[in-house]
Order: sequence, then structure tokens, then C-alpha cells
Amino acid sequence: MGVTPVTVANFRSNMVSSAEMIDQAARPETASFEQTILKAFDQMNEKQVKTSDLAQQMIVDPESVDAHDVTIAMAEANLSLKLAQTVIDRVVKGWNEITTTR
Repeated sequence: MGVTPVTVANFRSNMVSSAEMIDQAARPETASFEQTILKAFDQMNEKQVKTSDLAQQMIVDPESVDAHDVTIAMAEANLSLKLAQTVIDRVVKGWNEITTTR
């Protein structure tokens, strides 16, 4: 009797729609709210990863990266994260108002 490894389910992989569905749609402006939010989160994640990669490259090879590029990437990533937090907060607040309305 062997021990089975512990796994954690990735909620994103279980979702039916994906950001690629928007790109493949005939009319992207009619994409669902879920697809739009997922695509925005994917773009936010790309900015975070880009910032991390630039910071690592600056540590490894400082001459290959301009400090201004790293600063700009960090500012963009920070802004996209704050925007995502604001959207999530407003969606939750709106949902709470809808569910408590009698």
C-alpha cells in the first residue's frame, strides 16, 4: 500500500471558458463577463511575470537591462494589480447589495 501524493486542484483549469475563447470569437465585444475577467487576469499576470523576469535579469546582468524599463514595468504591474483589486471589490460589493436587497 503506497502513499499517494497530495494534489491541489487548480480552479482555473476546471473552468469551462478561457481567455482564448474571446480571441477566437467572431465578435469579441460580446464575450461573457467571465471571459472578459479571465482575460484581464491573464494580462495582469503577464505583467507581473514580465516585471519579475526583468528584475531577475537586472540582478544577473545589470548592463543588459535599463533601470527605467524595470521601474516602468513595476509601475504597470502595480497599477494593473490595484485595478484588479478595485474591480473585485466592486463586484463583491455589488453582489452583496443584490443579495441583501429585499
